[in-house]
Amino acid sequence: MPESSDRITFRLSYGDCDALGIAYFAMFYPWMERTYSGWLYSLGIHSADLIGRFGVYTVGMRSSCRYIRQCEVFDELTCQAVLDHLGTTSYTVGFDFVREGELVAHGEIIFAVRSPDGTKAPIPDGLLDALRSLPMSTFGS
Repeated sequence: MPESSDRITFRLSYGDCDALGIAYFAMFYPWMERTYSGWLYSLGIHSADLIGRFGVYTVGMRSSCRYIRQCEVFDELTCQAVLDHLGTTSYTVGFDFVREGELVAHGEIIFAVRSPDGTKAPIPDGLLDALRSLPMSTFGS
């Protein structure tokens, strides 16, 4: 399996913040998606090709983000993908947002695996191997 890139570092800009310069809560979600899709891409897995490659597709079933510390314009954050939960037909990828070594937010996206006809399907081995390569979440422990 190729080396993965399971994190993205970025600097908040005014477009990420409200009028007071405090990070707008919804701005965390695009970074979660960028981190997830970039991580898969770094492993040679493309979401649009899942059916062709593995015979299944994934559906984002639920997402959430818990905000722990306030972030402000020009803060540098790292979004690290972590494995929150691994089931047989679904999995949860967590996203630790860290500023200078301190956890400031933790997001998660729950994905369900589906066969082409939309029924539940097991996580295919190639995707399972990729998920197992992520660090385990320590959030809440």
